[in-house]
Amino acid sequence: MLKLVAIVYIMVGSMLAGSVVVAALTLDRMDALSISLAALIGAIVAIPVSWLIAKKLDKAIRPA
Repeated sequence: MLKLVAIVYIMVGSMLAGSVVVAALTLDRMDALSISLAALIGAIVAIPVSWLIAKKLDKAIRPA
């Protein structure tokens, strides 16, 4: 399942990091530190989200 989490993380991590960066830029946070922190927060939040999505996908692929 770890491989599935990694594949899902590639998609979800970039999507969430990009979304949080856009949100930071919308709030007029144009400095490099704010943009970097926004990307880092998005990437960290994507870890449990990817795990949950992968868990649901694994359950759908291999029903008990």
